[in-house]
Amino acid sequence: VPVGLESYAVKHLNKGKVYISKSSPQSVVNAYSSQFQADFSQFIKSRSQELVPGGRMVLSFLGRKSIDPTTEDGCYQWELLAEALMSLVKEGLIEEDKVASFNAPYYAPCAEELKVEILKEGSFIIDRLEAFEVDWDGGAVADTHNEQGKMMVGERVAKTIRAVVESMLESHFRLGQDTMDVLFIKFAEIVGNHLSKNRTKYINFVISLVRKASHINLEAQPMDVFHF
Repeated sequence: VPVGLESYAVKHLNKGKVYISKSSPQSVVNAYSSQFQADFSQFIKSRSQELVPGGRMVLSFLGRKSIDPTTEDGCYQWELLAEALMSLVKEGLIEEDKVASFNAPYYAPCAEELKVEILKEGSFIIDRLEAFEVDWDGGAVADTHNEQGKMMVGERVAKTIRAVVESMLESHFRLGQDTMDVLFIKFAEIVGNHLSKNRTKYINFVISLVRKASHINLEAQPMDVFHF
């Protein structure tokens, strides 16, 4: 979690949200960006110590197309989860202050941010960087305009997200199993309604890095970057 956004912070800067959003103050956006820079730089530095010169590392992770971190492809699943959490606040099942103090330990970088941090750290040559779009439900539900389709796509996405975030939510909110079930039933409904109107997609990066020898000039190396 970015510095200043921890659950124990004196002032909660991102009330009603659990990640970067259009309504987040710039200080929240900056905190997430700074945390990514520090963490990713440390990650590739640590990996460089495990590889011999010429060794290759391939990474795959979610990101975003735009340089703007508040765009839908980078943060909207968290926006909908926040909506589900706030609905439970209205029902008295979750304390509003608990939502205000929760910020997801996550960041979806753009290609430019990745390149800057890799070049700045200096241990790797970017051999290839590709990005591609993936449906939230993996393309499993063809028709999301009827009630059955909305329910199916919502449940499929909710199960995927739950597998990732349930332990984090349990640790922070101390929800019982019944309340957790209610949360993700609501989340599935919200996601289904959203995807019946907007086929939002994940952006997935695949990047191939080559460990360079100390004398190689990174700036002189070729790099293939593929856009959509």
